[in-house]
Amino acid sequence: MAVHEECGVFGLIGPRSGVIARDVYHGLYALQHRGQESCGIVVNEDGVFTVHKDPGLVGEVFTEEILRSFPGGSMAIGHVRYGTTGGNTRSNIQPMTVRHRKGNLALAHNGNLTNSLELREELEMSGAIFQSTSDTETISYMITRERLTAPSIEEAVLSAMHRLRGAYSLVMMSSTKLLAVRDPGGFRPLCLGIRPDGGYAVASESCALDAVGAEFIRDVEPGEMLVFSAEHPKEAPVSYRRHCGCRQTPCIFEYIYFARPDSTIDSVSVHEARVRAGRILAEEYPVKADVVIGVPDSGLDAAVGYAAASGIPLDLGLVKNKYVGRSFIAPSQEQRSDTVRIKLSPVRSVLEGKSVVLIDDSIVRGTTSKRILRMLRDAGAEKIHLRISSPPFKHPCFYGVDIDSEDKLIAHHHSPEEIAAILGADSIGFLPLSSLGRMSGLTDFCSACFDGNYPAGIPADPRKDRFERKLSERE
Repeated sequence: MAVHEECGVFGLIGPRSGVIARDVYHGLYALQHRGQESCGIVVNEDGVFTVHKDPGLVGEVFTEEILRSFPGGSMAIGHVRYGTTGGNTRSNIQPMTVRHRKGNLALAHNGNLTNSLELREELEMSGAIFQSTSDTETISYMITRERLTAPSIEEAVLSAMHRLRGAYSLVMMSSTKLLAVRDPGGFRPLCLGIRPDGGYAVASESCALDAVGAEFIRDVEPGEMLVFSAEHPKEAPVSYRRHCGCRQTPCIFEYIYFARPDSTIDSVSVHEARVRAGRILAEEYPVKADVVIGVPDSGLDAAVGYAAASGIPLDLGLVKNKYVGRSFIAPSQEQRSDTVRIKLSPVRSVLEGKSVVLIDDSIVRGTTSKRILRMLRDAGAEKIHLRISSPPFKHPCFYGVDIDSEDKLIAHHHSPEEIAAILGADSIGFLPLSSLGRMSGLTDFCSACFDGNYPAGIPADPRKDRFERKLSERE
C-alpha cells in the first residue's frame, strides 16, 4: 500500500478574459502533484458553464485545441484528482456540475467527509439519484437542497456546512458568484491571492498563485467562506465566519509530504518545516557516516537539514527521472515496483564504499523503501542509515489520504528495529511524535495517521472498501 495524494482545487475571478481557461490550466499544472488521475475545468460565461474533464494529467487532458475551445469569461474553477472515495471512473471526475431549480452549480472538492454514507442514504430516501460514488456529489446535493429555501447561494452553503463532517476545502461557482470554503477544522489547505488585473485567485497551495502571477494575501481561515461577485470581480470578497472558532486541525502530512516545498500553508513555509525535521532527526539519531542523501523529491529538504545539523556532507545519491510521475499513482503494486525502478537511479560514484544516511519522508508498507535500499546496496553502499522525517504510520486516515486500513501498514505490526531488518537498513530513526509541533511551527494539528487521535471522528463504517461495496450493491 502506498500513500495516495488527495486533490487540488483552483478558482479565478476577474475582468472578463478570453484566456481564463488557460490561466486555470497553469494553476492546475502547479497543483499536479496533488492528483494525477484526472482533471477538469469549468468556465462561467454569463451564467453558462462550459466544462471539459477527463482522466489523465493536466498537460494531456488540456491540449491547445481544447484550451482554445473554451469561451471567455470572468470566473472559472479547476480540479486535479486522486480519488480517496469512489473509483477512478468518469462520473467521479471533478469539478462536478449541477443544474437545479435555482440555477447552475459547479463544485471542486479536496478532502473526505466522515458522514458521507449517512448523508447519502438520507438524500436517497428523499428521492435523490446519484451518478457517482464520490462524496463530492453528496456535498453538491446538500447545498442544492438548502438552496431551494435559502435566499442566496452563500446562505445555502452556510446551512449545509452544519451537516458536513470531516475535511473539505471547496471552490465553487453559481451563475453569478465564486465561493471558497474551508471546513471548520482546516484539515486541507486553501489560500487567497490577488492578480495584477485586480482579480482574485483561490488555490489549495500558494505555489499555484505564483503560477498565475497572483500575490498571496492570506490563507482562508478554517470555517471561513469567501464570496466573490461576477458583477464586481475586482471587489474584495465578502468573508463569512459563522463556522469559525473551532479547534484548528490542519493535516500535518501536508508539511511532511503532500505540499510543494515552495508553498506556504497557514503561515508556515513547507520547505522550512521539512528542513527542521531533518535537523531534529540529526539531533535524535546521530550517526557516523560519509554522506547524506535524500530520496527525491520530498526527502531532499529534510536531507538539507540533517546534513547542516550533523556536519555530514550532502550529495546527490539518487537521480529522479522527471518524466515519471509519483510511484504511488500506479494502481497495482507490480506497476508501482516497475515505476520505482524507472523513476530512480543511484549515483555509484557518490555511494560506492560509503556509509550513507538516507532521508525519506515516510514508510507506509515498506515495499518501495526496500527496493530503494537494494538499489543503494547494488551501487556499492556499505552501510545505510535510514532516517524518516515523519513518525511511523500506524493508523488509517479518514480525512482525504488514501490509507483506509491498518492491515498493510508496516509500522502497525513491527517495531522500528524490526522494520530496519525487513528493509535491510543498518539503522533506522523516525521523527518523534512529540517533535511534530517543533517541526511544523503549529500548536495544534491532525496527526491521526500517527497517533490514532481523530479530531473529527471516524465514519460509522470506516473501511473505504466497505463504503464502495455498499454503494455498488445498491447499484
